[in-house]
Amino acid sequence: MSRLDAFRAMVAKNPANMQARFGLANEAVKAGALEEALEHYMAYLAGFDDEGNGYARLADVLEQLGRGDELREALVRGVAAAERHGHPSMAAELQDRLDEFGP
Repeated sequence: MSRLDAFRAMVAKNPANMQARFGLANEAVKAGALEEALEHYMAYLAGFDDEGNGYARLADVLEQLGRGDELREALVRGVAAAERHGHPSMAAELQDRLDEFGP
């Protein structure tokens, strides 16, 4: 069984396992399954108080899918999460990405 299939099985068994959803999203990205990755990053972020990294990964997928408005929103939320959790360097990195896209 591949890592992707293993994470799919974990999420199927327990959809509320946010860490498994994050792992599944990461493996889906590696496999080029961007829509699947998007689904699981969104579920992860809806159910877990992420510190910023999840929003950065979501933004990466949204950028690859050409979904600019959603990308900007992910970065804004990522900056807020990183600041809330005391990660100023991550907040600055996400803000820099946001600034690249303009208003």
